[in-house]
Amino acid sequence: MAGLGGLKKQRRIQIIALAFVALAATTGLVGYAMRDGINFFRAPAQVVSDPPQPGEVFRLGGLVETGSIERGQGETVRFRVTDGAEVVPVSFTGILPDLFSEGQGMIGLGQMSDGVFVASEILAKHDETYMPKEVMDALKAQGMYKAPKP
Repeated sequence: MAGLGGLKKQRRIQIIALAFVALAATTGLVGYAMRDGINFFRAPAQVVSDPPQPGEVFRLGGLVETGSIERGQGETVRFRVTDGAEVVPVSFTGILPDLFSEGQGMIGLGQMSDGVFVASEILAKHDETYMPKEVMDALKAQGMYKAPKP
């Protein structure tokens, strides 16, 4: 009977070790799956002062600079985004949201290429008063935020 107690103890240790291995594998798989889904927000001043790594995908937000929208061949649109301190040129190929316009807040997802932010996705504010929190915080930091009129 003394051998049976040692067997139970050994089995418990094996189960605990297997549970830790499964937990570590699950954590690793979740981290691997999320690595592409995490995109950090940057304001134009942050992009200029601390340029992103080549190929790094991030979100850029600010106000579309007045007079900067240039429609090129096909669906390519070029414009500049500012936070009041710095300006970053943006290139986007695709269909822009209906509410996208000059002087309005926007967030783009993409990466830098030769000093131009190449956006794969553009989000614009969805009504007259809404502004994404990240854009509002960046504009407040630069003293450029204007509260919406009630």
